[in-house]
Amino acid sequence: MSERAALTRLTGSGNGECGEKDCPNVYRDETDGGIVVQGDQCAAFQPPAGEALVKIPEHVLREAIRALGW
Repeated sequence: MSERAALTRLTGSGNGECGEKDCPNVYRDETDGGIVVQGDQCAAFQPPAGEALVKIPEHVLREAIRALGW
């Protein structure tokens, strides 16, 4: 199974490729239940190696929460 195949999209309605006016997006990783965020990189500070900062609007998080039924 590809890594993307394990992700369930919780927001957005496009093809999942940034640059197509389809970001940010929130996904659920079905392998461990983790939340994955795709969006514009934020440069507020330098995170530790292997991590990144991503900025997403509040309405996108609310959409993801509704999709999860939380």
